[in-house]
Parts: sequence; C-alpha cells; structure tokens
Amino acid sequence: MTKPDEAAASISRLTTPLGDMTLACTSVGVSGLWFKGQAHFHEEVLAWPTASPHHPQRELHERTHECVHAYFKGQLQHFELPIDWTRWGTEFEKTVWRALQGIAWGEKITYGALAKALQRPLAARAVGAAVGKNPVSLIVPCHRVCGARGALTGYAGGLDKKIFLWALESPPHDESLRP
Repeated sequence: MTKPDEAAASISRLTTPLGDMTLACTSVGVSGLWFKGQAHFHEEVLAWPTASPHHPQRELHERTHECVHAYFKGQLQHFELPIDWTRWGTEFEKTVWRALQGIAWGEKITYGALAKALQRPLAARAVGAAVGKNPVSLIVPCHRVCGARGALTGYAGGLDKKIFLWALESPPHDESLRP
C-alpha cells in the first residue's frame, strides 16, 4: 500500500440520514466513503489532511457531498464520480467492485448471480467477501447485493443501513418500505 502524498490525498466528513461518513479523495478520484463504525474502514485515512478550502481535491469533495445528499433525497440514482481504485484491494476485489457499479438503482442481485456474471460461478463466497470490503459505500452500490432468493444479508455499514437503503430505492408505490 502506498503512503498518500499530502497534496494528492484528503478527507472530509459528511452527515447523512444514516449518520456521519468519512470521504477520502485523491488526485485520481474518490477512494473511500465509509459510515462511522463500518467494517473494513481504512483507518490510515484519518492521517490524511482535511480538504481545506484551498486543497486540490476540495472541488471533488464538494461535488461528492452534493451527490450523496441528492442520493438520500431520491434525486440521484447513479453517481458520475471518478473512482480511485489504486489504494485498496486485490485485483479480484477490484473486479467485483467495478461490477457493482453496473447494478442499477432499486435492483438486487445475489452473490451467486454476481459470481456467475464475473464468470466465477463457484466463487459466491469470495465475491461476498469482496463485496463486504468495498471501500466506496453508496457510490459503488454494494448494498444492492443480497443472499440467495433475495434474502437480506450482511452489510459492512450495518444491516439497519442496508434496510434503509433498500427502502430508499424501493418503487414509489411501496410506501410501507420508504424511510
């Protein structure tokens, strides 16, 4: 793992309906977005400088904050932000994370179906482990992956958050699931 250049990496905090999140950006793009207390949080980002008003990544932080807030208002269904995949993960994990970006708003896919889509039909558990380590929550929609037959299963940010996100993305006619 490379040590971030202070001029090229930064963090900021944002408040969401699901609690505080830490956003990490580099000169390449967003490299992390974690809920407070999320499993697989890369604590070394806490040593990165805060994106001050004159920091080179300040604009990306502001744009990401706006997108996340629009997402929670139901006004944004697909994030168009650059992602920096260089900081974390194995090549297999990165392949899984890239595949997650193809899951549309409100859709669900099982770990097994995702493994088959990646031409690794016997690797559902490995795919599940990679999904759980996704460092870019919400933007890379790991919350859209479910267990066999659509079962609600683990989420590194907490099952309560996954339930909320599923409800947020549920069809408008199903008001009983809306947050």
